[in-house]
Amino acid sequence: MRDERGQMSVMIVGFFVVITLLAVVVINASAAYLQRQALGNLADGAALSAADAMRAERVYRLGVQSLTDIPLDERRAASLVGEYLQSSGRDFTDVRWSVQTQGNAILVRLDSRLDLPLVPPGWFASSRVVAEASSLLRVN
Repeated sequence: MRDERGQMSVMIVGFFVVITLLAVVVINASAAYLQRQALGNLADGAALSAADAMRAERVYRLGVQSLTDIPLDERRAASLVGEYLQSSGRDFTDVRWSVQTQGNAILVRLDSRLDLPLVPPGWFASSRVVAEASSLLRVN
């Protein structure tokens, strides 16, 4: 009969490695999800704020009753989104954002770097998280 002492320790070490890697994946995925949610909320707010401000400008200042024949000013939309993002109080050193207008819709895209909380050897230390939102401009 051969000696089987020590076999259990190899299995325990293997389970520990698997559980540790699983915990790392769950923690990093949770961090990415939470940052994505925060960016999504920020993009939604920026798109809605810009659409509301442009609607108010068109209706009250220009007296426009319908927005179907008037294209939106993309530079003005970008300016309004920039104002909203600055008023949010968030640090934007690592956030890239862009604004597009299509017809009477404002599209906002935010792109931010995520530093992963746990980085095992051989893994990337950061990733990119992207959120997009749009708002349709209507006059009722």
